[in-house]
Amino acid sequence: MVFELSNQASQGFRNASSYDTHRPSYPPEVVDALLAQLQVKGVPNARIVDLGAGTGKFTELLAVREEKYDVVAVEPHEEMRKALSAKNLSAVDVVHGCANDMPVESQSVDAVVAAQVGSSQFATDDALEEIYRILAPGGNLGMIWNVEDYNAPASWEPTSKWEAAMKEIMWSYDDQRPRFRHDLWRNVFDKQLSSTPFTIQAADPLFSLPLGANSVKFIHWLHPDAIWQRFRSLSQISVLKGDELVGVKDRVFAAMSASSAEANEKGELPLHGHVVYTWTTAVPGAPIKEGG
Repeated sequence: MVFELSNQASQGFRNASSYDTHRPSYPPEVVDALLAQLQVKGVPNARIVDLGAGTGKFTELLAVREEKYDVVAVEPHEEMRKALSAKNLSAVDVVHGCANDMPVESQSVDAVVAAQVGSSQFATDDALEEIYRILAPGGNLGMIWNVEDYNAPASWEPTSKWEAAMKEIMWSYDDQRPRFRHDLWRNVFDKQLSSTPFTIQAADPLFSLPLGANSVKFIHWLHPDAIWQRFRSLSQISVLKGDELVGVKDRVFAAMSASSAEANEKGELPLHGHVVYTWTTAVPGAPIKEGG
């Protein structure tokens, strides 16, 4: 199955420079913790694939590490790939590809990281097989997301009323394309061990279960204009135009202005969320599909 970006993703991320400017990076202590779980922290020249690298929010952090990683940044979106290439990061090879078709040699990678990647891009059977193919035996897969309260799964309770109002707006424009907030990305891993009374052979999983997981709360103090720009960088919001975009902007600012008592002396509001990260290990001995 060939992966294709949805029209909304293709259009929504065309303004790669805006995405790069307004989307957050990742806390150093969380990056350290994830790389440790992936067994590449402190490993000189470890080879890492940054899957769905986008404009390079996570790639940049890998490129400046003292380990001097050999990084392959895989990205299907042309504008985002161009924005990342323009950064000329040291020891980073930026390539066109997607989770189920990567121009990477079999068993040549120590770790794969999917940072802020929608589950439709990596949490499929084909993608899991391709990730397994490129990982060295016992290599590791990690996933990490910045999850603002307004972009969280429906069951997560927002910290403030204004963030709850923004979350309601965000969900009203949900396109049903699986993302972290849909909380479906684990299913492809759980499927590895699914069985029925008619199963003849024992399960032969590609990746270890249960998944390792952790999360860290964050608060970003931002001016309402900056919060709007971050909110607008969501693909389903960035495609809006004209009166519809103006209407959403008015609703967002109305929600924020109703919470002026929470603002600091600079007029900034506390934007709440979690950095969520998870990891798993490739189980040696499973069949490897052809590719590369």
